[in-house]
Amino acid sequence: MAMNAPRVAFFLATSGHSGVDRLMKNLMPAVARRGYAVDQLKVRRHGPDIDEAPGVRVIDLGVAHTFSSLVPVLRYLHRERPFVMLSDKDKVNRTAIFARALAGADTRLVLRSGTTISVDTAHRAAFDRWLQRTSMRLLYRGAHAVITPSEAASRDIAAFADLPMTMVRTVPSPIVPARLFSDAVPRPDHPWFGAGAPPVVLGVGELSLRKDFATLLRAFARLRAQRECRLVILGRGGQLEALRALAAELGVAGDVDFPGFRADVFAFMAHAAVFALTSRWEGFGNVLAESLACGTPVVSTDCPGGIRDFLEGGALGRLVPIGDDTMLAAALAQTLAEPRDAERLRAAARRYEIEAATTEYLAAMGLPPQADA
Repeated sequence: MAMNAPRVAFFLATSGHSGVDRLMKNLMPAVARRGYAVDQLKVRRHGPDIDEAPGVRVIDLGVAHTFSSLVPVLRYLHRERPFVMLSDKDKVNRTAIFARALAGADTRLVLRSGTTISVDTAHRAAFDRWLQRTSMRLLYRGAHAVITPSEAASRDIAAFADLPMTMVRTVPSPIVPARLFSDAVPRPDHPWFGAGAPPVVLGVGELSLRKDFATLLRAFARLRAQRECRLVILGRGGQLEALRALAAELGVAGDVDFPGFRADVFAFMAHAAVFALTSRWEGFGNVLAESLACGTPVVSTDCPGGIRDFLEGGALGRLVPIGDDTMLAAALAQTLAEPRDAERLRAAARRYEIEAATTEYLAAMGLPPQADA
């Protein structure tokens, strides 16, 4: 670390196994490697868990909930006076805004929103939608910048929270290790990925209604009726038992596996025959960039967010309507028969390589690529 390096704080409260966790577990150590003093403000029982990454100081706030962290964050800002603090997700962002104001700190505040907020809130009660929109309109202008992972998400939050586009920055997520572009990835420790085994369709994400793995199961049942194949869905969530029951009802339970959250997700991606994203909405599909970096063809719903732009209108991966298992099954079958060129897929993911994307994050936070000595 450079002497007198600017201090960068990350205030986060994630599930521990989400795409945001993977992003931040890459970003914080990468910022530290550039010579900055990095602090992670830790809310107990929340992620990300970075396992003592070199150069990252984890500060336990002593609380288990986001809103109860207001006073500890205020004290941290008053004591440490970091140059910039980045927070992620609306509850955390609002807490960060209040803490900075009450601390009287001159810390730059950068907020991140990883979803398409107008669609995310559309599924909530009317009062909850009004409250969140109003609070964002009143509070978010107090930040120095708002970061999103796609142009579509940037336009959406600017309209939703009535923000000038000049303060909204689209920044690629640092999610792809450089080794994926050059090194062979070992097969995962799973019996379905051996040489000569039937092709595997892969899904990854929280087992929630938003990810709509039920449509993937129905599409897989149609595909399985046409050809031998298997389906693996990685992730945790409240829909697990319902999805298992649906697989049994569809008669494909023997060819579907739910291994849970796996740290070796890239091994699964690199050796799957096709990756499927079936979300109803996203801010950006991190898993798509990760799969393309592995050279694995993808199929995705044409959902709100940056996916259509990222997949170049379908040139990099077939797009299907949300919730349409018939079209999804057809797209999976076509992709298995005619996969896209692997090198072209990898090239599309290079913006999301960890070090390249970290440089763009630093610029959005008002920092040079390297800390001054």
